[in-house]
Amino acid sequence: MRLAVALALLVAAVTAAVPPAGARPITETDLFRFVWIADPRISPDGRQVVFVRVTVDAKKEGYETALWTVPADGSQPAHALTDGPRDQAPRWSPDGKTLAFLRAPVKDGKPEPPQIHLMAAKGGKARQASAVVRGAGPPVWSPDGRSLAFTCEANAKDLQERPKEGGKGGPRTSDVRVITRSVYRFDGAGYLDAARPGHVWVLDVDGGKKGAARQLTSGAYDEDGLSWSPDGTRIFFTSDRVKDPAAVPPDTDIYSVARAGGEARLEVSIDGPINDYSLGPDGQVAFVGYENPKAVRSHDQQDLFLVRPGGGAPVNQTTAYDNDVDGALIGDQRAPRAGLATPLVWSNGGLLVKTAERGVGALSRFDPSGRSLTRVTTGNQEVLGFSASADGGTLAVLVSTPTVLNDLLALDARSGQTRVLYQPNAALFSELDLTPPEEIEYTSFDGQRIQSWIQKPPGYVAGQRYPVILNIHGGPHAAYGWLFMHEFQWMAAKGYVVLYPNPRGSTTYGAEFGNVIQYRYPGDDYLDLMAGVDELVKRGIADPERLGVTGGSGGGVLTNWAITQTDRFKAAVSQRSISDWANWWYTADFTQFQPEWFRGAPFEVPQEFAERSPITRAARIRTPLMLIEGEADARTPSTAGGEPMFRALRYRKVPTVMVKFPGETHNLSRSGGPWHRVERLQHIVAWFDRYLLGKPTIEYDVD
Repeated sequence: MRLAVALALLVAAVTAAVPPAGARPITETDLFRFVWIADPRISPDGRQVVFVRVTVDAKKEGYETALWTVPADGSQPAHALTDGPRDQAPRWSPDGKTLAFLRAPVKDGKPEPPQIHLMAAKGGKARQASAVVRGAGPPVWSPDGRSLAFTCEANAKDLQERPKEGGKGGPRTSDVRVITRSVYRFDGAGYLDAARPGHVWVLDVDGGKKGAARQLTSGAYDEDGLSWSPDGTRIFFTSDRVKDPAAVPPDTDIYSVARAGGEARLEVSIDGPINDYSLGPDGQVAFVGYENPKAVRSHDQQDLFLVRPGGGAPVNQTTAYDNDVDGALIGDQRAPRAGLATPLVWSNGGLLVKTAERGVGALSRFDPSGRSLTRVTTGNQEVLGFSASADGGTLAVLVSTPTVLNDLLALDARSGQTRVLYQPNAALFSELDLTPPEEIEYTSFDGQRIQSWIQKPPGYVAGQRYPVILNIHGGPHAAYGWLFMHEFQWMAAKGYVVLYPNPRGSTTYGAEFGNVIQYRYPGDDYLDLMAGVDELVKRGIADPERLGVTGGSGGGVLTNWAITQTDRFKAAVSQRSISDWANWWYTADFTQFQPEWFRGAPFEVPQEFAERSPITRAARIRTPLMLIEGEADARTPSTAGGEPMFRALRYRKVPTVMVKFPGETHNLSRSGGPWHRVERLQHIVAWFDRYLLGKPTIEYDVD
């Protein structure tokens, strides 16, 4: 189709660009100059795109967000609508004349809870529209443009007027937590408050006064994913109405509540989670989710479902598509302080949805008449996010390739024309000698074919053997692919060849490939990785005496495991890892109450946990190891990962250092403080420089 060809040609042209004469290698501190685009929203008439522009703040300790806009025809350059520093979630009114967005005012150096603000679409001064305790969630316009729906976590106590807590004569508020749910904290969010679930609120903005918001739902359950019915009489939302959701298989359904309030009504249900959904023409409802299997799986692959007018049972439309609907790739350069729009969009009788397949993140179109899913975009890239005009004729698409961080494009679904609207990093990247990776495919121990990529240094000389860093992705159910990776480009700029495979267990290769590691992780996936190392040695690329290995999260698990299995690696860097599975089961932010990775709890199948824990085999390790830990990481607490490995290897006199990052969560490499992200890269490469290149580093003298 013409649209697919247009985008493929544009992306190919950008990706294959030859570095300019005099271009320099990328550095770790170039991250301070990166500009990220998030949440691109095209106006209802398809003429304007508003988006969130994310930059590193002046102190290089955090990020700032502001709203920018650009004409969809590319007739003018992008420009700022707001100054920030904490503006996000822009939403067009149905008539395209007004923007609602969230602003979190900064007071005494700290952000206040976000409130809904309104401003003219052409710009100007914004006025605060909401004043709700604990702040508002992203706004959703009613079809008539008179009201905004949003979520808020304020409870009855918050809404009562009372003396200021801790003030003179005021009642003391206890800071003691009574925990009753299996999941009581979440990485990056801290402690979850079961007494403050997110509920549906509505704010009248057609002549209404600031703060005149009404709570529509109540109870013990969180509500999210708001959407108005086409006639504006009801507000739809998703909710998992179980008091302790982690203790049972997931079961999120779609409900609705009348605009005036009242009892919530169940609209769509399956035995499993419903995620993104869209209300379509003639009462149709489309959604992405999956039905809980009879036997619990390690990885559940999402499908596209459709509910016909008049209700009835949802029908799975993509049973013949063995890949990831609404899928994504894993990377280190998504916008760190704002979301990405990846909706289901009705367009010309079909649905637009993201898909991920063999390392490519595409925009695809589903045809209900033939239950067929075809790509709208092609090329080696990832579509990070998109939105569509009211008629689905014009799209705003955010794209990343291995040499493009994120570019904003406009696609005309009628003519197939594609144009670049905003390339925020073009000036910086024009200075850099960036090269696309080489894709390879190799055969593993049992005949399984494995897709992988090789990032080579600028000026790579064929026939010369290089030090190689095997870089393992986390998940384990995730996938590398065709998108920009600062870490890989910088390692290559420092003289290393970076090998990054998608071993079995990775997504984007079908359900069987993803689930084959269940109860065998780590294991055969490690053999897939080593087959990749052997392939580079066989091709004359890798120097077998200068091999390093690193990875984060699930990649940290496999890094720890690898050095218990082989001495071929001269150095390893394990990041936010797990070394003791039983310890992790008891201390991580989420639970494994369902037999997804293990057949039971540690006290039920202790041998299974021990056999797959790298710490059990610590006596075999001779590889110098660096451990990188975030001190606020609740997903892989350091007590279950780096700290046991550090103590064990220090006891055995194996060169080992632990680098701890204060205040950082599991997302250190993706959304951590800018200085910490840079220092993380510096420590990783300095460790490999010492043991693979023989460069002395006094800081790591541990003998």
